[in-house]
Amino acid sequence: MKKKIMVVDDDPDLLHSIKQILEEPESEYTVTCVSSGDRCIKSLENNEIPDLILLDIMMPGISGWDTLKNIKKNLSWRNIPVVFLTSRTDSISETTGKFLAEDFIKKPFDIDDLKKRIDKVLKSSSHLQK
Repeated sequence: MKKKIMVVDDDPDLLHSIKQILEEPESEYTVTCVSSGDRCIKSLENNEIPDLILLDIMMPGISGWDTLKNIKKNLSWRNIPVVFLTSRTDSISETTGKFLAEDFIKKPFDIDDLKKRIDKVLKSSSHLQK
């Protein structure tokens, strides 16, 4: 069964690129793209529950920080692994991001590294082992 990944980012080009990269032929992923934290929460409320969320920090409206806070508050969603994928590269954001989420990946990213880190998080995710 393919793993579902939700990518949350306000950059449509990045969303398209990640979808193309992760859904290549023979891929083990299906990718849903949403353009804001609000849309992420609405998708989760509609029971569109992914196996992993790639989340940008700097977005208009609800930031990635607040989106993560809303995800973790909900008992049905709190075990979904979240990986920050962001241009925010200051040390405070990175340290905080690594503490709050399963991983913190800086943009621009290496495609092979992104795939490896997604696989690592999915393999270690307790939410998939239920």
